[in-house]
Amino acid sequence: MDAQTIKTREMRALSIAMAGSLFMGGAGVLAAILSNSTAIMMDGLFSLIAFTSAFIGRKISQNVDAAPDRFRPLGYAADEAVFVTFRSLSLIGLILFACGSAVMNILNYIQGEAIPTLNYEPMLIYFVVISATCFGLWAIHRHTWKKTGEVSDILKLESKAAAIDGFMTVATALGLGMIYAFGDSFLAPIAPVGDSIVVFFLCLVAARQVLRDLGGGMGELLGVTAQPEIIAKARRALRASVADLPGEFTDMSVVKLGRTYTVSVYYNPKQAITPEQVDDLNLTMIADVRKVLPGADVLLCISQYPRRWPEGMG
Repeated sequence: MDAQTIKTREMRALSIAMAGSLFMGGAGVLAAILSNSTAIMMDGLFSLIAFTSAFIGRKISQNVDAAPDRFRPLGYAADEAVFVTFRSLSLIGLILFACGSAVMNILNYIQGEAIPTLNYEPMLIYFVVISATCFGLWAIHRHTWKKTGEVSDILKLESKAAAIDGFMTVATALGLGMIYAFGDSFLAPIAPVGDSIVVFFLCLVAARQVLRDLGGGMGELLGVTAQPEIIAKARRALRASVADLPGEFTDMSVVKLGRTYTVSVYYNPKQAITPEQVDDLNLTMIADVRKVLPGADVLLCISQYPRRWPEGMG
């Protein structure tokens, strides 16, 4: 599949995500007002953040594979990692706000303050429609991500976000359903703040995945080494490049930034070597690595030392 087809499919998926998230966000806010449910309000706000992120992600996706220029000499690959990081930070902010609000409601209830009564009638339609929409968006993003070679962190993140949103909607429905069904029996002591309790536990569940995504985005921005299986793929691919050469393959590193992998190879030729030979070897390495990591780049470092200078030299 050529690059233009990949971009077209990615744009289409993100446009659908924008429309779906805007619909779910509006429905969530409306249903929360009608039902007095903080849990549904949180669900709607998650969807509104998803709309904003899909809009920004669509803009980033248009330029993420643009060639380096005088303003961005290293290219635009980092934009995707920045997007993942700041989307995760925005979700963490929402989680902290919702969690704090839930705790305050519970404390107010303990102190004797009146808690608004939940109106369950608007909830059923909301939960059915929104759950179907979430898992529909997940299927679209997942399918597009697979079809475009699994290279887009934006589509991968949006797919995960839609699935999490769907599971949170289902979990909210189950939690509030239990309050409705058993609020007059064994759940009576907590029924008035059952909505806040559901919000609190949803925040705990969502925080784990969001923190994991935040760590991945920040790791890329900080230049943390790629996953071990990626390094192993690159190492195996490079063996063919140097198999028949007299020199020594001293070290290598792999970092991921957005959807681009950069492989740094440290090679000691142990003999005189011309610039033309260096270029040929570098191009051969790039071709070999791209067989297993499409779009990767290779930086060939000709040196008698690996990635660090010996003690006392640097």
